Amino acid sequence: MFLKLYPMNLLRFQINKLKSKLHLYSNHELTWSEKEEIKYTAQTPPGQKKDTTVPFPSSYSPEYVESSWYQWWEKEGFFTPEHHERLAHAVDQSFSLCIPPPNVTGSLHLGHALTVAIEDALVRWKRMQGYRVLWVPGCDHAGIATQTVVEKRLQREGKHRRDLSREEFLQEVWKWKNDKGDEIYHQLRKLGASLDWNRACFTMDPGFSKAVTEAFVRLCDSDLIYRSERLVNWSCALESAISDIEVESKELFGQTMLSVPGYQEKVEFGTMVTFAYPIDGHDGEVAVSTTRPETMLGDVAIAVHPDDPRYKDVHGKHCRHPFTNRVIPIVTDTMVDMELGTGAVKVTPAHDHMDFLLAQRHSLPHLTVIGGDGTMMPHCGQWLKGVKRFDARQQVLDALADKKLLRGKKDHAMSLPICSRSGDIVEPLLKKQWFLRCDEMAKRAIQAVEDGQLEIIPHFYTKTWKNWLSNISDWCISRQLWWGHQIPAYHVELPSSSDKQEQWVWGRSEDEARQRAAIKYGVKMESITLTRDTDVLDTWFSSGLFPFAMLGWPEQTSDLQQYYPNSILETGSDLIFFWVARMVMLGTELTGQLPFKKVLLHSLMRDKHGRKMSKSLGNVIDPLDVISGISLERLHQKVKDGNLHPRERTVAMEAQRKDFPKGIPQCGTDALRFALCSYKMQGEDINLSVSQVLSCRHFCNKMWQTLRFTLGVLGDKEMQLGTLEETTPLSSVDRWVCSRLYSTVLQCERGFEAYELHAVTSALYSFWVHSLCDTYMECIKPVLGKLDQRAGVQIHREDSGRAKQVASNVLYHCVSVSLALLSPFMPFLTEELWQRLQPFRPDAAKASLCLQPYPSSTQLAHWHFPEEERDFSLVQDVVRVARSLRAQCGMAKEKPDMWAVCSPSQAQTLLHFGSAVQTLSRVCNFHIYSPQGEHGLPSVPSTPPPPKGSIVSVVNHSCQLHLAVKNGVNIGKHILHLSQRKEKLLPKLEEVLSKTTSPEYLEKVPAHVRQEMQNKVMRSKR
Repeated sequence: MFLKLYPMNLLRFQINKLKSKLHLYSNHELTWSEKEEIKYTAQTPPGQKKDTTVPFPSSYSPEYVESSWYQWWEKEGFFTPEHHERLAHAVDQSFSLCIPPPNVTGSLHLGHALTVAIEDALVRWKRMQGYRVLWVPGCDHAGIATQTVVEKRLQREGKHRRDLSREEFLQEVWKWKNDKGDEIYHQLRKLGASLDWNRACFTMDPGFSKAVTEAFVRLCDSDLIYRSERLVNWSCALESAISDIEVESKELFGQTMLSVPGYQEKVEFGTMVTFAYPIDGHDGEVAVSTTRPETMLGDVAIAVHPDDPRYKDVHGKHCRHPFTNRVIPIVTDTMVDMELGTGAVKVTPAHDHMDFLLAQRHSLPHLTVIGGDGTMMPHCGQWLKGVKRFDARQQVLDALADKKLLRGKKDHAMSLPICSRSGDIVEPLLKKQWFLRCDEMAKRAIQAVEDGQLEIIPHFYTKTWKNWLSNISDWCISRQLWWGHQIPAYHVELPSSSDKQEQWVWGRSEDEARQRAAIKYGVKMESITLTRDTDVLDTWFSSGLFPFAMLGWPEQTSDLQQYYPNSILETGSDLIFFWVARMVMLGTELTGQLPFKKVLLHSLMRDKHGRKMSKSLGNVIDPLDVISGISLERLHQKVKDGNLHPRERTVAMEAQRKDFPKGIPQCGTDALRFALCSYKMQGEDINLSVSQVLSCRHFCNKMWQTLRFTLGVLGDKEMQLGTLEETTPLSSVDRWVCSRLYSTVLQCERGFEAYELHAVTSALYSFWVHSLCDTYMECIKPVLGKLDQRAGVQIHREDSGRAKQVASNVLYHCVSVSLALLSPFMPFLTEELWQRLQPFRPDAAKASLCLQPYPSSTQLAHWHFPEEERDFSLVQDVVRVARSLRAQCGMAKEKPDMWAVCSPSQAQTLLHFGSAVQTLSRVCNFHIYSPQGEHGLPSVPSTPPPPKGSIVSVVNHSCQLHLAVKNGVNIGKHILHLSQRKEKLLPKLEEVLSKTTSPEYLEKVPAHVRQEMQNKVMRSKR
């Protein structure tokens, strides 16, 4: 009689599998305990190679591992393309890219760290492949952001920008930049970024500024840049124009109170006001509706639809403005929406984009009533002069009510334009600005993608690319700031000129501009007065030149000839229009070539709750705080030291207290990089949890302990190791792990080529943890120790010394190759561990792991044994079931005998891997019984069937396991225990199964996965 445990054995397993498929795991709370801090104390001067002959610490410590390596890499020039010539495996190919230049305003956050982790993995991979690699670091001057930060600092000192001259203010900015600028480069070095620091580039450097001036002059000469008075998006808080893509829309569904920069109280939005205009010379009125009543001082007309019967009688008539007494016409236009509001609209051309177009069609004047600082203009009347626009809103409504012209107010759904730079409400204002014509450049950018000259990855962004560029408008490139590249254009004053039209010239210098003016206007140079435009260029204009300006353009430098176009541009998907499209347009126009051949876009980084990272939410994390760890108190202090409003500061600190009650643990650079690259970067946004980084630190410790084990096996350097090519696996499990390594290398090759780094990290983690540590190392422990002839499994063994020698060789090469595979992701830890292995290296040692050839599948082709890999899956299933069976029976220390009752083919496989099954299942003796053995495979030894009274569990439809129950095991007790567990698990199974019937499951989960899941569910219910 057998005790069959099949349903109980698989029930919990099926629940976990279902949860995995349905993505039901929630973010776990961050739980951790302090680890012992081990420091590297050897006296290694900065830039000297780290001493790895000192005793190997007992446990992994990021601080110990990351000490000294970067300074040595940098001093030796390993990251420069010039070092390429010294590589024995060098190939005559280049790989170049630039880092998306972070704003000089402050420190990097985890979104930047994601970019660095991805790009450095690609760069290190290419360098190890023998490419001539150039990865250029840089910082962006960030005009608006930097000026805002410095102005806030001045305000804390009781000063205002206008209290200083332009030169004095710029001195303050440069002083701040010099104090803060190195912080970003320090962070990049801590992240292990293998950048060529000799070519570091700042967008305000003299060389780069020269490139910006050259670009502006050439584009003006090509008639692509022009000056015009047009309606622009204006930030009153910044007192500057901003571009279309710097305007964010906030959807309102009715009355909403919002905080606005410069206002103590919240301001009301999301309402529509109706008021009346009296018809001049007639009884009656025309009621108009608006969400911005303060702009009615700038109304120059009222428009109605020509087919609207309500207003047939007022066509051609006039209304009188109730406050200015101006007469304004009533015009008809099909642009008017008869269903919106009253069907009659006020026309304010100087403050509304649609009204501006309507005014052009009817030759209406433009009357600006709101100034650049957001206050009402003097011609609005003494009662409104200098009043802030949203304070004026209420005063206008009160005045309309006094005149009995206010007709009502109601909730109104609307889209409110917000300045992404300042948080201010965008005000459309009529301003003279410099514009860049984009239509023809945009067409070429679209064509480049359609023709396959430029590849965008993931490919679904190509549709977005085409849609946006097909509807692009001219780009306002001037900004009313002091910090930035001052526009190299000059206002021209000629002697005795009565022409009121503005006259402008441009030039690489004032002398060149003067010469151009003299030729253009036919006057002597000395009679011309030039005044340089005080505006600066949009930061994105200079950033758009980065791929070639960083290489010395417009000079034809050797770097430009060697590394342009760049091989790839990798950045966040949110920059596809801000930066990527503009680089493509400007690069193609100015150099005649695309700036890069591929664009790789990664997903956006969010916090573990799925929220966008924001300082006001307290979820912006400095990567150095994850690397080194930080207390909650120090996190709070960082918030206090920032520029947040007191209300936002409270919210941020409360969020930190909730998410990081004990602070953030020390995880190390390698764990952070590996965690970041483990996310699928091409698709949905990434919700990063620090607990996942902490899990990767545990993986780092697993690697550390693996090295300790390996060094223990290799002993005192007396063991003779063969090269990888000379090493031939001996036992079945040797062959299996070697083949698994071959398959892992193949997965890495394919993952890197497809830019799917998550597939690479997953393959490497799986091999190291599951194949190498959990399986192979456990299997060879008996081989490396005392070899006993195991009863019940008749397996032919080679000489024990030969088996140990081969197992040691295989272990060494599995670890060494795996470290090389992991090096692009975990540069510090892999270097530390690889250097510890060098005394045992059978061939000539290299200086650094980062210069080793990256392992290739062709190099390991002699280690490919597909049958071993295929057959070993049965072994893994048997081991899993055996361990579960032992656990359910409470056999923690006991090693019972075990029988496998299976088909002849399965028996052949289990016999082949018998020693592995016995070791991994932790059983005393392993017997194989095949009822069809006599007529099946004669090579399977004749073994008696399992004894009665054994406990049975099912591996699959043709394989069962039997554990011989020894004295002392209370079967009745365990039956009761298992029944109780079953009662607890069944409701959970039903809950999970209910998810499989949801529409989301049916829509998102592929059909073959659903079928596989259904089969498992059916088996679990048998």
